[in-house]
Amino acid sequence: MADLTFNTKENQTVDRHLLLLYLNTGTDNGNPVWSPVGKRVGDSSMNYDWSEETTTDILGDTHTSMSKPVITQSFDPMELTAGDKAQLKIWNAAIRDQDPNALANMDMLVVHLYAGTADTAAFAERYTSCAVKPSSLGGAGGGKLGMPIDVTYGGTRTIGTATVKAGAVTFTPEA
Repeated sequence: MADLTFNTKENQTVDRHLLLLYLNTGTDNGNPVWSPVGKRVGDSSMNYDWSEETTTDILGDTHTSMSKPVITQSFDPMELTAGDKAQLKIWNAAIRDQDPNALANMDMLVVHLYAGTADTAAFAERYTSCAVKPSSLGGAGGGKLGMPIDVTYGGTRTIGTATVKAGAVTFTPEA
């Protein structure tokens, strides 16, 4: 696969809203229904822990090794919003059912709308077993009810492309 490029004009920065996370809110992983995660969240970043290890050998040379990254992301505050299918799926698994197995096996899709080539869809990564962990439920009196979550990306990583048209997301795995 050829290197991808950023789909912005020369010297233009990439807008944050072009990096999106989706949760499969359907009942069949073969026919996923992708719903956006993080509505009303003002700031969220994917954090990469490469487990870097640096050693110095007996000759005084320094060497660094790294492992595949453990990727985590926090969404806080995440105010509960009627009609948000991703929040509802997480709330049902966490608050209603207290089902750790369901929370540790969420099917998620990261869509990099800013990256690709001019003649193809955006770069995307699908993770089959992400852990989605609500860290609290509540908020200040007179305020909004929040359910901040922490996501750890896991399971099989499949790369490919995604198209987003009229709110519908289609993921096509790389051949």
